[in-house]
Amino acid sequence: MSENEAPFQPFETDLDRNDALRILLDTTVGADDGELFLERRRAESLTFDDGRLRGVSYDSAKGFGLRAIAGPVAGYAHSTELTEPALKRASETVKLVTAQGERTIALPPSAANQSLYIQESPLSGFSFSHKVELLKEVDDYLRSRDERVVQVSASLNGQLQEVAILRPEGGVLAEARPMARLNISVIVEKDGRRESGSSGGGGRTSYAEMISPANWKAQAEEALRIALVNLEAEDAPAGVMEVALGAGWPGILLHEAIGHGLEGDFNRKKTSAFSGLMGKQVAAKGVTIVDDGTIPDRRGSLSFDDEGTPTNRTTLIEDGILVGYMQDRQNARLMGMDATGNGRRQSYAHIPMPRMTNTVMESGGADPASIVADVKDGIYAVGFGGGQVDITNGKFVFSCTEAYRVKDGKVLNPVKAATLIGDGPTALRQIRAVGNDMEMDPGIGTCGKNGQGVPVGVGQPTLLIDGLTVGGAAV
Repeated sequence: MSENEAPFQPFETDLDRNDALRILLDTTVGADDGELFLERRRAESLTFDDGRLRGVSYDSAKGFGLRAIAGPVAGYAHSTELTEPALKRASETVKLVTAQGERTIALPPSAANQSLYIQESPLSGFSFSHKVELLKEVDDYLRSRDERVVQVSASLNGQLQEVAILRPEGGVLAEARPMARLNISVIVEKDGRRESGSSGGGGRTSYAEMISPANWKAQAEEALRIALVNLEAEDAPAGVMEVALGAGWPGILLHEAIGHGLEGDFNRKKTSAFSGLMGKQVAAKGVTIVDDGTIPDRRGSLSFDDEGTPTNRTTLIEDGILVGYMQDRQNARLMGMDATGNGRRQSYAHIPMPRMTNTVMESGGADPASIVADVKDGIYAVGFGGGQVDITNGKFVFSCTEAYRVKDGKVLNPVKAATLIGDGPTALRQIRAVGNDMEMDPGIGTCGKNGQGVPVGVGQPTLLIDGLTVGGAAV
């Protein structure tokens, strides 16, 4: 068995656990908290584009990150060398920042006693030729479905992240975190006009589910459906109007415009639009939002976060009232609150910070069809692409990838180039109806913050929001 095939056991193959603990304890003298985070990550990607295999990559990396925290200050050093000399050098660097304090190390996190996903690599079990043949089959299938298809792209991505966290009290938490994803996009052409559609999904699972015919054919059909809808789309209207949001992936607007503003660090520093509003009405009644890292197999789920705290189902807004923030250990301690299992990092080379896992608006009592029928003059947006948000005031701009014009409750033509413009706090208060059809996204979300990207999930029911600004080209 090769080194990469064997389980990641750094305290058996690279470092002596007692020596590593001694260095960690020396590093955290006078500090509030700290940990040694060790990681090995293996990932592959296959891309089939325009009838041929265009790209194949395989990456394998391992390293450690050493941290000590003193109040609002954190010292951090990392290395790709899992050796005692490298760990000692990192310790000396960290102590330059944090060794001035006379503090008592924080109590350890409670034990994580759940496993939310398989503990095996999605990279094994299927041969390279099998994966390539699958992607070719996707290409052939879509071209046979409609003569307007002019280009198909399909990709398969798999990853196994193995982590071990050594804490100053001597405890070690270790697990393997799988990730698999299938993406399909298609371009169609009619009378010289080209439009695209895409679909995909994944989660903390093996390839078996991703490459089953039932799954990939459904994804291929959805990508084709969206492309054909866009082929008939007209210019979106512009102005302030009612907006109905579909269930599932449109929750990305919730994630960006609201979720980041409820992370602990922004509120401790009072840079969030929600700062100082704990216990206040910040959303319409009936709106309840949670961050839930415990949903099995979901892209944003973790058995424990990157500090060792078990993930939780954390209520953020309950019936319109702000009741909680997402916290890592450092910001929770500084704010006199409990850590919620939201301390996340991109890799061993990054310091953890409060991050979302799966951010969800819970179902309400309205029938989705009645919500759309209640739109007098507006749009019905069911798919989103990129977006931007300003955390300090919650202002956002999001582009729609699938949307429809609605007048007097009737869904009319699809529209293109529609953008939604508003701010999170105002949009929350202007929610007029919450559907009973909460859905999770298909497993495609990646969240960026301070240069780090981590996998996340979103979910929501159908919503009706009054008074969002719609940007479009129609006059």
